[in-house]
Amino acid sequence: MIGTFTNVAAILIGSAVGSLLKKGIKEEYQTALFTAMGFAATALGINAVVQNMPNSSYPVLFIMSLAIGGLVGTILNIDEKFQQLVGKFSKSDLSKGLSTAILLFCVGTLSILGPVESALYDNNTYLFTNATLDLVTSMALAATYGFGIALSAVVLLLWQGGIYVAAIYIEPFLTDALMTEISIVGGVLILSSGLAILGIKDSKSLNMLPALFVPVIWFVLLAMF
Repeated sequence: MIGTFTNVAAILIGSAVGSLLKKGIKEEYQTALFTAMGFAATALGINAVVQNMPNSSYPVLFIMSLAIGGLVGTILNIDEKFQQLVGKFSKSDLSKGLSTAILLFCVGTLSILGPVESALYDNNTYLFTNATLDLVTSMALAATYGFGIALSAVVLLLWQGGIYVAAIYIEPFLTDALMTEISIVGGVLILSSGLAILGIKDSKSLNMLPALFVPVIWFVLLAMF
């Protein structure tokens, strides 16, 4: 778990540094950072989709995943519940920043494969690399939204910790094909988050989070039958 703890520490440090920078940045500069993060998230999302789509063995699976996952998430009303929870502690746009941070930190391939490599082979290379990326990203997000971005570290700990513990059981299903499908869906979620930051379209990205589990269920069913 040392890799996960390093990743969590990187986010906390980045959030602290970014929040300190925020205090000395003029409002127009904060707006510029806000816009930059929107474009960055959009670009990362598009890159994940374009990079993985040609390798997909089930081109329609990501559409089914988004449809089913979005429907389940909307029924559960994940986005609104998250907004209400964060709203109790902050009246700013922190909820939007946090949802973006959670997607960027948790949905990537490094954040999913990293705990598996750590648990099964004691290899923390992926997680150390992910920690470096998250350090820079959390600084930029905190400079825009404040230290509250550090709360995403808790989600990351639970996410990677859960994968670490379950690694022995899910190892047979973690094929390259599954990671490709998850990366495509994850890329769409990150893209939607970037569009929301830019004010183009608020798709309530958190409501689509269940979409990430649809490819997993699909591959489990294929393995069983």
